Amino acid sequence: MNVALVKNDSGPAASSVFAAAQGRLPGAGKVADIRREAFAAFERTGLPHRRIEEWKYTDLRALVREVLPLAGTPDAAALARAKAAIASVAIDGATKIVLVDGVVALELSDLAALPSGVSVRTLRAVLDEQSNESRGDLLLTKASDPMLSLNAALATDGVVVTVADGVQRSAPLQLIHVATASKVARYSRSHVLIGQGARAALVENSIAAEGAAAYQANDAAVIWVGDEAALSHVRLMRDATDAVNVSSELFTVGAKSKLSLFNMTSGGAVSRLQAFITLAGEASELIVNGVNLLRDKQHGDMTLVVDHAVPGCTSRENFRGVLDDRAHSVFQGRIIVRQDAQQTDGKMMTRALLLSDEAEADSKPELEIFADDVSCGHGATAGALDDSLLFYLQARGLPEKQAQALLIQAFVGEAIEAIEDDDLRERVIAAAQDWLEARA
Repeated sequence: MNVALVKNDSGPAASSVFAAAQGRLPGAGKVADIRREAFAAFERTGLPHRRIEEWKYTDLRALVREVLPLAGTPDAAALARAKAAIASVAIDGATKIVLVDGVVALELSDLAALPSGVSVRTLRAVLDEQSNESRGDLLLTKASDPMLSLNAALATDGVVVTVADGVQRSAPLQLIHVATASKVARYSRSHVLIGQGARAALVENSIAAEGAAAYQANDAAVIWVGDEAALSHVRLMRDATDAVNVSSELFTVGAKSKLSLFNMTSGGAVSRLQAFITLAGEASELIVNGVNLLRDKQHGDMTLVVDHAVPGCTSRENFRGVLDDRAHSVFQGRIIVRQDAQQTDGKMMTRALLLSDEAEADSKPELEIFADDVSCGHGATAGALDDSLLFYLQARGLPEKQAQALLIQAFVGEAIEAIEDDDLRERVIAAAQDWLEARA
């Protein structure tokens, strides 16, 4: 394929954005070289489009069309609006790390009183240290993707989090992304290491402060789960209704470890989570659940690549999409079983609930199996609410919207119930109810 034939005028605009951002990006020497290489990789394709198979259903050239200028450093007024916004999502007892327009806001975060066994540094501080010029590895990933390349080129800040070996954290770490500006883009990259035998929960929120609109978010996280460790990661994406959010997360899971990932998207005009998960240690367990709650003309995409690289691992992926009006939900899930990954147990299921004749759901579950002693399967369904159940509820006095809400809650409940922590699960249920109430 000759990608030059499909490039549009976003190329020169992106070049101008990168050139203008040079003086504001942390890191010199090798770090700066890696940024330039990453941007060159992005320029070779530009914004992802439908001719790239992984982006077939989320054509950013058609949906977004341009790369916006880098957001400025938040001033006192922006920080005040961010503080007001995070009050609605802050979790009591959690260690909060707040990024405002892609920059860590120390005055809004809890970095001065970290719990024992947990260390947090800002990515900017790490990359700006002269002794860390070789730390360009913090901008590198094994996955090749245009939006990851753009993130590596323009990542302004983020956090480097380490949970020491054996630490058992009951209260979660909470990473809150707040947008305060309009018609700008933010880029953050974070690294999280869960030590051997450690246990932790990470909650990630993406929200908009009052007045923020039409922004772009490109956030990435690289997460390692050590041997015999456990991580529960809950993501709640509720961006401004006209925002674009493309998030990338890359996980490496060690032996006899457990990763639980939950993502719910209910905001934004265009949203995509792409998760690349490698089960790198034997006898590890992966549980992924996702929910898209979309209406109007929202577009939500959850793309998963699960790589069973070693024997004896288990993975379960369960996705639910609820679509009203002219919304569009995408689920792409690929399970790869390597030749040496015998005794793999992998299952994937996606279901879509269409509340309107104009709603659209695209599902693409895939299996790539190179081993012979495995138990793997996938499935996909799409349909409307059951008329007989609606009639049953309405016959007992429930208004139509309330009857629909009960059935929708039951539909997404299986995915939400997989969240083990009671408080986090209740927060997710409350967020889903907010969406249902707005629909009603």
